[in-house]
Amino acid sequence: MAGMEKIIRTMMDLIASEVCGKSIDKSQYTLTDEELAKLYKLSKSHDLAHLVGDALIKNDLIGDGELKAKFQKQIMLAVYRYEKINYELGRLRKALNEAKIPFIPLKGSVLRRYYPEPWMRTSCDIDVLVHEEAVDQTAQIIVEKLGYTYEKKQYHDISLMSDGGVHLELHHSIKENKANIDALLSDCWDYAAPSGDYEYCFTNEFFFFHQIAHASYHFLHGGCGVRPILDLYLLQRKMPFDNAVLDEMLERSGIKKFFDAAKALSEVWFGGSEHSEVTQRMEDYLLRGGVYGSTANSMAVGQQKEKGRLGYIINRIWLPYELLCITYPRLKGRKYLQLFYEIKRWLRIFNPEARKHKRHDLDAIKNISAKHKSDVNCMLNELGLM
Repeated sequence: MAGMEKIIRTMMDLIASEVCGKSIDKSQYTLTDEELAKLYKLSKSHDLAHLVGDALIKNDLIGDGELKAKFQKQIMLAVYRYEKINYELGRLRKALNEAKIPFIPLKGSVLRRYYPEPWMRTSCDIDVLVHEEAVDQTAQIIVEKLGYTYEKKQYHDISLMSDGGVHLELHHSIKENKANIDALLSDCWDYAAPSGDYEYCFTNEFFFFHQIAHASYHFLHGGCGVRPILDLYLLQRKMPFDNAVLDEMLERSGIKKFFDAAKALSEVWFGGSEHSEVTQRMEDYLLRGGVYGSTANSMAVGQQKEKGRLGYIINRIWLPYELLCITYPRLKGRKYLQLFYEIKRWLRIFNPEARKHKRHDLDAIKNISAKHKSDVNCMLNELGLM
């Protein structure tokens, strides 16, 4: 098995043993220090070093030393992050129930229950959904009662920060700025039922659909990393759902091909299936970036959508109205102010930090190979995402 291929296969097998209970043959996983260092770097870039490290240690596949200490640190950090987030989620639940505000925990807060232990499913924040008309009042309660700092209001959420450094995204919408998907996501409360005093949860089918829709959004913007594919693999096996209902949602939203391919990739990574051309392309694309993808992927996608480098650069300079609304929510419904906000956005580019990022973007555009753009184009067409 070639160098990087061995690292990737080892990482996926160790994750499958840790999270899915797959047995492994220790004799197949003799790793040099150099290989262990590459394994650490790859798994950490996808926020999975805690799972890989725990599996290595449990199976006596790593000796004492600096690398073992690094993996142990990631395990401790994962547990610590979970405890912090879980504590804050408990405080939020109490405050929102007392204020009689209906709310729905999203994403990682729910996904954790399908992992063997909740700390195994890491996340960088808490996501909670409330009704749009209640979002400002809810943010005020969180600031006044829980001591959070109000950071900013965005297209579909308000960003707040706890004293302990836990980031909260208080959503009033879960739309992904893609019409065919948003047609269903905009009706999300129709798929919710009470699960506590004022706490609601989505039907299993809608929750699964939302995870796939969100993964497809990130996939189209540079990559979503390994974790959503692992989530999908676990949901398929541990969460009861009506397959026909889910398929109907996916077909209606135009992401059934993406789901089928992502499911096939999950079987390759964690179930021992063989690669197809499509899953191999997806693996190459996803492993180029970390948890949130890569600039090169994002720009390769952007150039395909805008029919070339020049179109992509023009669209970066003159941002389409729908995308500008994400940066400036007050523009929504006021298209006559688009020029004002375009100019405001341009002025931001003149600060030194922004200029540095723009130079980085231009360098990335120049360095994207024709082969990478071609591979991305083929893959997106095969997945029905173009």
